Amino acid sequence: MSRRCQVTGKGVLTGNNVSHANNKTRRRFLPNIQSATLMSEALGQKISLRVSTRALRTVESKGGLDAFLMGTPARKLPPEALSLKRRITRARAIKA
Repeated sequence: MSRRCQVTGKGVLTGNNVSHANNKTRRRFLPNIQSATLMSEALGQKISLRVSTRALRTVESKGGLDAFLMGTPARKLPPEALSLKRRITRARAIKA
């Protein structure tokens, strides 16, 4: 399972450990990925996602999963979130 947020696309970064003697060894910076269940009002169901804790805070501040996805441009979303955004758009069009 990849270490990538399904909402924001945040993934693993690489860098160096630098010792006091200025020796450099490669290391990985892992994102804090958690399994979360988010409610979609337009779809009327709970959606299980692997998201970073920062993404959870952002989704809550934007007013929920639907509001976050509708307010974010498609070019900034990963493929999982883009397909979810399309499903929400279709569900809103059917209700309207």
